[in-house]
Amino acid sequence: MHHQYIVRETGEVVSERLIADRVIDLLYSRVREQAPALFRALTSERVSSLLGFLHFDCNLPMESHRGLRLLERMGVDWRECVASHHSFVTPRQVFERKIRYWECRPMDADSETVVAPADAKVLIGSLDETPELFVKEKFFSAAELLGEDLPWHPYFAGGDFAIFRLTPDKYHYNHAPVSGEVIDFYEIEGRYHSCNPRAQIALASLHAKNRRVVTVIDTDVAGGSGIGLVAMIEVVALMIGDIVQCYSASAYEDPQPVTKGMFVEKGCPKSLYRPGSSTDILLFQPEAVRFSDDLTRNLHRRDVRSRFSSVLGQPLVETDVRVRSTIARKRREVAGVRISVDDPKRGGANTKK
Repeated sequence: MHHQYIVRETGEVVSERLIADRVIDLLYSRVREQAPALFRALTSERVSSLLGFLHFDCNLPMESHRGLRLLERMGVDWRECVASHHSFVTPRQVFERKIRYWECRPMDADSETVVAPADAKVLIGSLDETPELFVKEKFFSAAELLGEDLPWHPYFAGGDFAIFRLTPDKYHYNHAPVSGEVIDFYEIEGRYHSCNPRAQIALASLHAKNRRVVTVIDTDVAGGSGIGLVAMIEVVALMIGDIVQCYSASAYEDPQPVTKGMFVEKGCPKSLYRPGSSTDILLFQPEAVRFSDDLTRNLHRRDVRSRFSSVLGQPLVETDVRVRSTIARKRREVAGVRISVDDPKRGGANTKK
């Protein structure tokens, strides 16, 4: 069946052309069930990197695969790019492009807003109100996502979440969704599953099975967004080779690795996916934020043919949003969450698993 989403700026309902949809269907049905060893191999880091190389690095000599024609073929607006359109000769260069986000991705100056971390299709929800079937069996639980043996998931129990699905044509720098101090940063090893909606529906807790990087931000600091703790989880997917942490407070001029104790400013570039499809997930504490009205309305539209709606038996529709656009606002004070960077309760979290 078709998978549709809503374009935020226009309200248009668009049918998405999902990359390798039939292959994903085969992989996550018959191959997964009948050849589990092959399925594990195909979702491994080595095969994912190989597929990424073949798809994004093969430099074909034809003129139609270079410059402006390459950008147009990949659905990219060359006028947004920092580099000249003549400089793009491989799909990887297009995928890792820099844009003049300070001009073409304006941001609300209100300090108490949360912005989209990426150009992506977003689903929003509550870990408290959303049926268990949707959260735990189909997408994730906070404990699975953040690491069950790590101390952070109790802070987000019953809170809200936003899932941002990036597709290969998108701009793939992630930006900080809030301002605050990084109080933890760690990596959890995992597989390289596709973020195609068909795969998400077929494989329980897919996001929690993939390799991911977790950044916990305390926004209740001087200059912060004042909405308590926010967890940003960057999840790899099929053909993603790496997540490069490259925070820069001014354009892309001074990229730095993300570390504990660092202050990140909302809207600034934080990391880069290399390359393929991928997913960002934001977790908020209970009653901390209120999602934008249009995203909430779109989520429950019954006239949009979403694969999530058809399988889960309730309206569940994605909205296509732009990086740095407002997705939520502060709801009220979140008490009792201030945590020192050196809090002993957090010992051991800043390690790979």
